[in-house]
Amino acid sequence: MKRRLLFLLLLFFALPLWPQEQAGATADPFSLVGMKLAELVERFGPPIAVFAVRGNEIWQDDVVFQYAGADFFIVKDRVWQVKLASALGINSGDPKQAALLALGAKAQDVGDHLLMSLAGKDWPLMFRVNINNTGRVAAIFIYRPDF
Repeated sequence: MKRRLLFLLLLFFALPLWPQEQAGATADPFSLVGMKLAELVERFGPPIAVFAVRGNEIWQDDVVFQYAGADFFIVKDRVWQVKLASALGINSGDPKQAALLALGAKAQDVGDHLLMSLAGKDWPLMFRVNINNTGRVAAIFIYRPDF
């Protein structure tokens, strides 16, 4: 009896220590694009790391909030791009053919990446799967092409 009570107490106090939702682990990964910065931190907590990424042009610099399983690219106060470890049944490291199969006929094979246009809530969205030179998924992005 004492063991059972101890186990229940331990379980009761330990459960709140686990995060309720991990970054990128959402039923609708497309809802992540467009989130305000305050929503991002409220939903996922403080990031593991924050760093800057330089684009091809100076005006393309981004601030990136890094979480386990997802990187959020911020412009002003909104997420405009998300890099995920997995989405739509595709995982980093999967073969290109598996990604093509998961995306279906809507996907465009552009050689070193796959593209799929999506209708967003208030803006267009793109789903991009980068393929490395070994034919495997290197990165998965969801982004606003109008940025």
